[in-house]
Amino acid sequence: MRKSGPPKGLIAYLVLELLAEKPRYGYEILKEICEISGGHWEPSYGSVYPILYKFEDKGWAERIEREDEPDRKYFELTAEGRAELEERRETGAEKARDFADVILGFFHVYAAFSTDDRFDIPPMEGEWHFDEAFSRWVVEQVVRHYEHYFDTEFERLEATPEEFYERHGVEYEE
Repeated sequence: MRKSGPPKGLIAYLVLELLAEKPRYGYEILKEICEISGGHWEPSYGSVYPILYKFEDKGWAERIEREDEPDRKYFELTAEGRAELEERRETGAEKARDFADVILGFFHVYAAFSTDDRFDIPPMEGEWHFDEAFSRWVVEQVVRHYEHYFDTEFERLEATPEEFYERHGVEYEE
């Protein structure tokens, strides 16, 4: 079970990957992360810029000047930064459960707002609602994205969570 927001180190990892492609400036990184998330998440300036400065302090990135854009602070990954990225790629596999917990956890909260009598959130005209129709839309979007990224039609799984975890050699956690 996750104790808070996105998996620890996610933004730093994304910044390393994006800098590995080409030198970038902070706002460009924010917009790229937003695009990667399908437009559903954009980290704050207060999270990306400190990461860039930390990378600079650690020697993982260096500021470069560009004649065509002298007022922007571009950062470029160093050899030490590429080594750090390789290490994070190796350890990144451990984050899969954290990601699943975030996705499932927030959907459960959304569904609870839709169905649990403790929450009495009135629908607003012209806005998303906490109800079955919008919950189905969230699930539909996940299925559409699955089919897009994996280029295959989604098929329902008949396994219980316990059976699924056992089949894949993962410890079951409730």
